[in-house]
Amino acid sequence: MVKVKPERDKNREPYRRENWWVFGRKHTELRDFLESLPRYIATVETAKHRIFEFLDSKILPDNKVLAVGTDIAFHLGVLCSSVHQNWTFARCGLIGLASFEVGHVYVKTACFDPFPFPDATLEQRATIVDLAEELDATRKAALAEVPGLTMTEIYNLRAKLQSGEKLSPNDEDRARAARAGIVHRLHEQIDAAVADAYGWPADLSPSETVTRLVALNAERAAEEAQGKIRWLRPDYQIPRFGGKTA
Repeated sequence: MVKVKPERDKNREPYRRENWWVFGRKHTELRDFLESLPRYIATVETAKHRIFEFLDSKILPDNKVLAVGTDIAFHLGVLCSSVHQNWTFARCGLIGLASFEVGHVYVKTACFDPFPFPDATLEQRATIVDLAEELDATRKAALAEVPGLTMTEIYNLRAKLQSGEKLSPNDEDRARAARAGIVHRLHEQIDAAVADAYGWPADLSPSETVTRLVALNAERAAEEAQGKIRWLRPDYQIPRFGGKTA
């Protein structure tokens, strides 16, 4: 009170001035879109590995965690895919050296907002939903069971498996306990399922994937100009932003 209140008394924003003891302002938009959801998708803004996961809606993230206001596993699966990762790496900011192994920044307006989700069939959606739910549950189970395990370690181990690097005996033990092999398999299955949802080959190069996404984004922009909006969460978005569903 001695140091904070005198400073806050000078603040031009009424909320900050009147609620001087509160660390930061309420994120009313986030609270609004979480109100009717049991969970939501989140990812850390700056990271070595681009990881999306479900968080309980009771968890209110700080400004370094990006929240996606949907509890639909189809969206989680697409965001976890290599299709979205390739798009992200083409549009994100790098931290440190020019390598994604060092770290990158996921900027919502550049990486999420213009990303075109696939127009999947019901069967394709169901496949992605099942895989995404299994991936999320597998990682959470490993984190709950293995002392000291972190999501970063799971994905460090997965990266070694992905590259074919020979694991040390200790890494083999940790990978087994962390279910890194299962996580790797699920990601491969998600990649194939998401590529199928786009109607693309599963073995496209990152550059070709991004080229196709850019073209699809242009198609969607033309649709939106004609009033056709492919809402991710129609029940929430339409009453607030208007427009037509796909």
